Amino acid sequence: MTVTEVFDDVAGLLAQMDPAKIVALKAPKMMAKRVEVLIGKKKDGQISLETSELERYLALDMLINLAKARAHRLLAA
Repeated sequence: MTVTEVFDDVAGLLAQMDPAKIVALKAPKMMAKRVEVLIGKKKDGQISLETSELERYLALDMLINLAKARAHRLLAA
């Protein structure tokens, strides 16, 4: 099983819990701002130890987006 498949499975479980709440889920503003800063640093080549922090945020974002896609499908059914 790949990491992507695991994320997809977890996203499916999350989406089933309460699809409407998952669809409405948004990252806190402070987290979104931090991700913007980290992405800017990465583009400028100024990121080092913060790379793993950015990767964790991006992995969380991927999981949330997968859960939202699954939740949309459940709500449409």
